[in-house]
Amino acid sequence: MSDSFSLSGFSDSDRTGGPGLSSDKSDKELQEFLMIEKQKAQLNAQIHEFSDTCWDMCMDKPSTKLDSRTETCLVNCVDRFIDVSLLVTNRYAQLIQKNAGM
Repeated sequence: MSDSFSLSGFSDSDRTGGPGLSSDKSDKELQEFLMIEKQKAQLNAQIHEFSDTCWDMCMDKPSTKLDSRTETCLVNCVDRFIDVSLLVTNRYAQLIQKNAGM
């Protein structure tokens, strides 16, 4: 199996989105697709990170049922991670808008 990506099975019109469409448009679509996929991967990585952190903080010993203290700890931990993530994301968005307006 090769690690390189090949489009050998596609014609030039397939790669550019069809006859008459520019390569620039397909490049832009590819970049947008890659950006979305990167964001999905980052979200998944973040979910795994706070799941691991909250598990380590809240789980004393695994059992067949969650007691109310452990459940409350997990819910609060995840809620705080989400709050902080939203705060940071919103702050970056504000900074980008501020810099774009200059």
